[in-house]
Amino acid sequence: MSKSKPDHSTPPSKGSLLQLFETEETPLLRYAFSLVGRRAIAEEIVQETFLQLHTHWDSVENPVAWLYRSARNRSFNYHRDNKREILTDEDETRSSFQSGLSESSETPEEVLHRMEAAGFLRLLVSELEEADRQLIDLKYFQDLKYKEISEKTGLSIGNVGYRLHHVLKQLADKLQQLGIDGKQ
Repeated sequence: MSKSKPDHSTPPSKGSLLQLFETEETPLLRYAFSLVGRRAIAEEIVQETFLQLHTHWDSVENPVAWLYRSARNRSFNYHRDNKREILTDEDETRSSFQSGLSESSETPEEVLHRMEAAGFLRLLVSELEEADRQLIDLKYFQDLKYKEISEKTGLSIGNVGYRLHHVLKQLADKLQQLGIDGKQ
């Protein structure tokens, strides 16, 4: 199986979910933010969208189109579920997020399930080898590009992508074994 960079003029190869995540996460986040106007909500929408794509990967023919359609639908659902909320005071909104209040339509069980999944993921990441934890940190917490990660770690750009792909697959498999697969 040959691996190549995704070409946005044609549907990407379905070979790598990680590669799709690498190329589409930031543009998808911008798109979701343009629809909901709140970074935290946009990040949640993008995260849920990629988790759902992971669970439906085998049945999705055009993953990029699927991601954007799913993000759009989740954004519309967010607006529908929160239409009574009036966003006139950004400070009030910001303080409600900081105090941990949930503005979504999730049931307490769904919130608990999501929090439990996040806890398991943190635990699994903490159990990774130091080099793999560093890659996760550089990519997903420091938001560095593969080239920047390569410069910091001394790994080739291709090796960075390869290792991140396998670490994420390993984490996804372990989460699935724990019964956490993105379905609610």
